[in-house]
Amino acid sequence: MPSHPSQTLPCLALLLAGANALLPAPAALPSPPHASASASAHSLPSRAPPPRMLQPPQGPFVGPRTTPLLDMVRSPQDLKPFTINELKQLAHELRWETINAVSKTGGHLGSSLGVVELTVALHKVFNAPQDPIIWDVSHQVYPHKILTGRRHRMHTLRQAGGLSGFAKRKESEYDNFGAGHSTTSISAALGMQTAFELQGRHERHSIAVIGDGAITGGMAYEAMNNAAYLNSRVIVIYNDNGQVSLPTGTPSAGGTGPAGSLSAYTARLIASKPFQNFRDTAKSINKLFPKEIQEANAKIDEYARGFVSGGTLFEELGFYYIGPVDGHDLDNLVPILESVRDRGGNQPVLLHIKTQKGYGYPPAEFASDKYHGVPKFDVATGKKQVIPAKTPSYTSVFADTLINIAATDRSVVAITAAMPGGTGIDKFGRRFPKRTFDVGIAEQHAVTFAAGQAAEGLKPFCSIYSTFLQRAYDQVIHDCAIQKLPVRFILDRAGLVGNDGPTHHGSFDLAYLGCIPDIVVCAPSDEVELMNMVHTVYSIDSLPSALRYPRGSALGLEKLNDLFGYELEEMPEKGTVLPVGKGRVIRQARAGAKSRVAILSLGTRLACAVTAARALEEADGKVGVTVADARWMKPLDTELVGKLAEEHDILITVEEGSIGGFGDHVLHFLALSGRLDEGKLKVRPMVLPDKYIEAAGQGEQYEEAGLSAGFIENTARKLLGKQSVLSAPVAAEPPTIA
Repeated sequence: MPSHPSQTLPCLALLLAGANALLPAPAALPSPPHASASASAHSLPSRAPPPRMLQPPQGPFVGPRTTPLLDMVRSPQDLKPFTINELKQLAHELRWETINAVSKTGGHLGSSLGVVELTVALHKVFNAPQDPIIWDVSHQVYPHKILTGRRHRMHTLRQAGGLSGFAKRKESEYDNFGAGHSTTSISAALGMQTAFELQGRHERHSIAVIGDGAITGGMAYEAMNNAAYLNSRVIVIYNDNGQVSLPTGTPSAGGTGPAGSLSAYTARLIASKPFQNFRDTAKSINKLFPKEIQEANAKIDEYARGFVSGGTLFEELGFYYIGPVDGHDLDNLVPILESVRDRGGNQPVLLHIKTQKGYGYPPAEFASDKYHGVPKFDVATGKKQVIPAKTPSYTSVFADTLINIAATDRSVVAITAAMPGGTGIDKFGRRFPKRTFDVGIAEQHAVTFAAGQAAEGLKPFCSIYSTFLQRAYDQVIHDCAIQKLPVRFILDRAGLVGNDGPTHHGSFDLAYLGCIPDIVVCAPSDEVELMNMVHTVYSIDSLPSALRYPRGSALGLEKLNDLFGYELEEMPEKGTVLPVGKGRVIRQARAGAKSRVAILSLGTRLACAVTAARALEEADGKVGVTVADARWMKPLDTELVGKLAEEHDILITVEEGSIGGFGDHVLHFLALSGRLDEGKLKVRPMVLPDKYIEAAGQGEQYEEAGLSAGFIENTARKLLGKQSVLSAPVAAEPPTIA
């Protein structure tokens, strides 16, 4: 009989066709019983799945009245003696403690509910903090915080002076590595494990918990590839919840499923009895073939198992793969983790667990976003306490404008890196699914992908949070700017973002983009300007461009007319193309003023600048204040800057960015043009302070940063030699250098 490898293809077809025929229908993980008002504090949650419900239950939803086991846990050491049944009860109490806490503050609920059993099992089996547990992206750490001595502070979650919504090293010794951005855990855990090995601390274990969203990022595979090369025994727990840890379902060119997640449909096949029976039968038949065919078919079987479970991929990277395992089943999860802990050798291990986001709380389980991020809500009903916005968000203004443009130009495409809802690309995707591309949590790929599209004549709008574009800085320079490819970067969440804190602030984009040649950078002051700028960057086909705008609601018609003199009766339906590199004067200083101040703003601090100007003129009839909107940082409107410098005694620049941004560009121009040589002009740049601003409301953060209307007024008063009306913001302390 011929033994050429091609002759084994019929066997491969038989194996895969038979497996497909025996593939069980997709089924959700067994759902937990949902607590009601009559729930006993000591009743253990059963694993028996309830009847499948087509409609969400109505409630009321109430957890246990008392939490006797959770009350005993001050640190993970306290749960070490618990039996499996007691761990189940602890998980039940912990889940409802998390629900109740988040209901009062808002936050990331669904992902935290999905890892309650895993969190309990990890702290039962491993010896934290000596065994570091690193969470990726760490928005699922609320149960971890409760078990590690922070239960009494959960009411401060994501509030000013309170607990961070993410893992934070300075907050607790149990937060061994901070996060907020994705796909860092395996690299960090591998670094820690190699440190243990070099220091002779071989009894230590380093554990990375990474979700199926974070694992779409290339850095995860770089770390896994390196782990096997280093022969370092890092432990990776792959938490597969089928939601890539983010709300999914946005229509796109790849469908509506999560980008890059391993399919739950195929992942269950490897454990199914029909598939096992089929494999047994196939092996029996295989024995009838010659040895060469048997060996080839054995390899086919190995890859078939990898095809349906994902195991071969990780095994080819050098990992010892275990799974998939039900991540809510403590009966199995604890002994499996114990086996992983006690396994000898240096081979890295990957444990693949299946979990359900929002598990145990029906409103979250039935919501399309699984309550990924929620405001305050009523626990009994699940109803969110949402205050209707009086004006649209800047994000929705961008999305609606882009949709209008795309309706007349089929070359317009939109790209997002796993943030369709946060960037408005979900709205674009519902209208133009074939022109919407969600690439997963892979910003580097997103940028170069957009560059490739631009090279072939498409008009890509690459919409990424300002803070996340930092992850693709080289691609912006190397793949876009150097080649002058017209990718339109849309930077949502520019400036300070509120409760997510320092990992999510868009503080640095003006600085890190401003130093790149051949790129256009602009920032709208309001929603009308945002519409205009979307149209403007759409028209730029010779260079890459970056348009930045903040999180939050737009100003609305009344404020636009009052502050900026628009004289609009209704909002314009579409924007107009602006002259690139040209700013505008919003208000002129009063005629005949003895002291003349100019405030030059970039971005949405313009409203505060106008408010400050009015207060200054009302307080002193001899002071005149001009307010100008720069619109562009690159190219800078040097004609406007020069005119303001020549006609005023004081020039103040204001921006929602760090040092090194717009103000520095203005100062650089003034210095090189000689306008500072005679010492007549006083210049003050107002920027974000040189420190990380912690979680709080946006208004509180801008007060702390010294960028509110009061502080703008205060800066001018000081330069005018007048009494300050506010105390100076707290200056950043210099870092301690050991």
